[in-house]
Amino acid sequence: MRSLPKFLTRYISVFAVVLFLCSALYAENAGVGTNEDFRGPVGLQMYSLRSISEKDGVESAVKLAAEMGFKYIEASRSFDLTIEEYQALLEKYGLKAGAKNWGVDMFQSEEKIRQVIHEARVLGIQYVGIAWFPHKRGAFSMADAQRAVELFNAAGKRLQKEGLTFVYHNHGYEFQPWEGGKEGETLFDYIIQNTDPKTVTFEMDVLWTIFPGADPAALLRKYPDRFALMHLKDLKKGVEGNLTGGTPVTNDVALGSGQANYPEILKAAQNAGVKFYFIEDESPVFRTQILESLRYLESVELK
Repeated sequence: MRSLPKFLTRYISVFAVVLFLCSALYAENAGVGTNEDFRGPVGLQMYSLRSISEKDGVESAVKLAAEMGFKYIEASRSFDLTIEEYQALLEKYGLKAGAKNWGVDMFQSEEKIRQVIHEARVLGIQYVGIAWFPHKRGAFSMADAQRAVELFNAAGKRLQKEGLTFVYHNHGYEFQPWEGGKEGETLFDYIIQNTDPKTVTFEMDVLWTIFPGADPAALLRKYPDRFALMHLKDLKKGVEGNLTGGTPVTNDVALGSGQANYPEILKAAQNAGVKFYFIEDESPVFRTQILESLRYLESVELK
């Protein structure tokens, strides 16, 4: 068998070295929970570790997040720490906040909005939002949706002046039928369509999109560029959902083992321009499931 010409052998050798270096650089910079197909970045919603914060202190929870390999987190309660002390802990363990949710009351007066702005600046985040809008449980109405739109637009306009972006995190109850919309549309469609895309964006919670019977990938394709953040959660197989916005935490399962079609959802999310993906696991076995979810994301093939 004839040997390859020397110049071709050298070319192949150089190409192999370059490919190896590129792969090593990708592995170093891509971060935990990613692969060449799913690019992330993947962070952890710190509410997942709330029991640790309550029992052993916030630092123990922050340390665990870092030990799991995360580089990003979505900030949660700081308990008895000031926001400055909380940020110092993140820096100590090499973590960076990508977003934080506050209570809706924090957006109803200028004084409280200034406090939100201060905390956001300390954390160095752009995405500022809420994860629950007050309503009669199980009966989110058009009046509720209209109030939400008014508050979101006002908050978004105010925060834009500070270089911040308002985010609303869906929670399942918003998927009541919209009588004035197109066939199959819900009050969540109404909220998206009536908020200013320049100042208001959304955080899709996958579990709280599936639970009320909606299709996460279809929503991402329908409203490209409206979802900046995503909560990666999965719903136990066999669980029937509803519009209450509530289900036992034991119905949270590791990604890829539940009802969510994550290969399709993640592909749609990347095409829609989602900026941060935060794992949120509220189950009693969060330690095990978070690691299982990371391994799943590191091997998932998008379709």
